[in-house]
Amino acid sequence: MPALTLREVLDLDPVRAAEPELLAGESALDRPVRWVHSSEVYEGANFLDGGELLLTNGFGLADAEEEDRRRYVRELAARGAAGLAVEVGRSLPSMPPEVTDEARRLGLPLLAMRRVVPFVRITEAANRAIVARGLSGRSVVRPWGDDHTAALLADLADRAALNQPEVEARSALAGFHPGPGARLIGVSLHGTREVGAVDRAVRLLGGAGVLRAAFPGDVLALLALPVTRTGDPVRAVQEAFRAAAEPGLTVAVGHAVAAASGWLRWSDTLRAARTTLELALTVPAAEPGVPDGPLVTSARALALERELTRGGVDANRDRLARLVQHTLGPLLAWEAAHPSDLVRTLEVHLRHGCSPTRTAALLHIGRQSLYQRLERIESLLGLEIDDPDLLGELLAAACAHRVVRGMGAGQVRGLRTVA
Repeated sequence: MPALTLREVLDLDPVRAAEPELLAGESALDRPVRWVHSSEVYEGANFLDGGELLLTNGFGLADAEEEDRRRYVRELAARGAAGLAVEVGRSLPSMPPEVTDEARRLGLPLLAMRRVVPFVRITEAANRAIVARGLSGRSVVRPWGDDHTAALLADLADRAALNQPEVEARSALAGFHPGPGARLIGVSLHGTREVGAVDRAVRLLGGAGVLRAAFPGDVLALLALPVTRTGDPVRAVQEAFRAAAEPGLTVAVGHAVAAASGWLRWSDTLRAARTTLELALTVPAAEPGVPDGPLVTSARALALERELTRGGVDANRDRLARLVQHTLGPLLAWEAAHPSDLVRTLEVHLRHGCSPTRTAALLHIGRQSLYQRLERIESLLGLEIDDPDLLGELLAAACAHRVVRGMGAGQVRGLRTVA
């Protein structure tokens, strides 16, 4: 479900009237903008959830110290802001060089607004366009009555301002009636414009209710599994999509929530599915997938990747790179000079309980070759990789290495749905 991008926001008439000059973040113009806020609160980053374009007249920056200005930019980037637009010429005569420098270092889009345009005009125009895109799931504004399901899913996935009676009424209008005790699971699919795979999976699950809609970038669904169904609901949904989805599709499954837990939990599982899908498309997989089938993953399978990139992949780039270098530096240096696969071997081994049999099978190598790799890893790192005190650090660093390798891949894979 492609959100309005920063590039599209900059093309709106009220924004163009402000004569914005892009000072940093040129490569991030296609990141999604979830909302546009204006704030003169210097600690405004604390109120952001991620994906916002923040407008400010720069009053809070005018008399701040250099390090405070840098920290302000860092906090915005860490919260996953889509960009910062600063009005220059009134409260702030010119853009402080340290603000520009920090924004460039972090890849945060920074705009200098050269002409005075009331921020209310910009926010109204931008947010109206964002809402229209979200309601229809398309770039063309469509009336409310045209697609209730798509509108409801878009609002839930984007955590729009809703309330429980409204969600229940709109769900009923869309024919979605989760029974008492039902468990809801969000699903996001990439690689198709049809809902057929969702419908086939629902039939395999037997008795599951569903909200589903196709958007230009992906398909979004909210499944309701009845209380009578036993076993792990997430695993059941994954298995259904492995059987129902076509080869080449990528399917991300959120976590299970109780239908009675409220609409915010409904939103949580949809957002988890969307975030997981983005990671599945941009971060290399830890293990080989099924060569001829769909890639089906879940929020819990990528829990470590999601935690490492909380607030946005770009905002965590430097931190992850430092973690990788600190923990795995000798392995990376060895791999740069010798054909080997030591980091991947280490991660697969750790993910499977340090089982040589399982690791060798997944890597398609013999046990003896695996032992040689493990000995090389321990020799280079100067430690025993099965030491319980080291497992968390080593696994996090190996996972971070994959994330760093995958950075930038999303720019050519076509999805823009990080929640």
